[in-house]
Amino acid sequence: MLSQRISSVYKRITYAALRAGRNPEEIKLIAVTKSHGIDKIKEAAQLGLRIFGENRVQEAKDKIEDLKEFFNKWRMNIEWHMIGHLQSNKVKDAVRLFELIHSVDSEKLASMIDREAEKIGKVQRILIQVKLSDEESKFGIKPEDTEKLIEFCSKLSNIKLEGLMTIPPYFENPEDVRPYFKKLRQMKEELVQKGYSLRELSMGMSHDFEVAIEEGATMVRIGTALFGERIN
Repeated sequence: MLSQRISSVYKRITYAALRAGRNPEEIKLIAVTKSHGIDKIKEAAQLGLRIFGENRVQEAKDKIEDLKEFFNKWRMNIEWHMIGHLQSNKVKDAVRLFELIHSVDSEKLASMIDREAEKIGKVQRILIQVKLSDEESKFGIKPEDTEKLIEFCSKLSNIKLEGLMTIPPYFENPEDVRPYFKKLRQMKEELVQKGYSLRELSMGMSHDFEVAIEEGATMVRIGTALFGERIN
């Protein structure tokens, strides 16, 4: 049952935070609803989940439109986050749909988001996606180029940079992922010491979110542990 899965995930978040000497309330649960239907999202919202993450703009657009009346009826304050790679031709829709975009990885993309946000009088919240592995399938900016992109974003009027995000390689043993999460945390700490305001670390998914929390994650992106395997 979804209610039991949600309860289990929250317990695991709590225990991981306490092991690290952290307040569990610092960690936001993002329910990843890619490939899951609106009935499941409705059920999740009725059970208290309020932040939903989508990987594809068009899929999110359809769901958000279909769910608008339901959320308004029950006066649910829902946030939608873009957690997948954002293509240039989808920026206009993304800015209109999402409260937070996790996957900004270039000056070009940041500029496009800024322009579209200005058109509708919005300050778009974003995270910078950092690529910490050599996997060709992963997106993100190189660690050594991250500060330059942060500096660039700081000069844009319609963007609010809130932190960093990463998607590490998959390992059977979650402990093998720890160095990647540790690296992103260290990057954030070093940048904060230089004066940049970065409060969020979006890292960790169903398989490894407890390790991510122990290493400082403030947002965990969880799909399978909540909803079961995706139907692609």
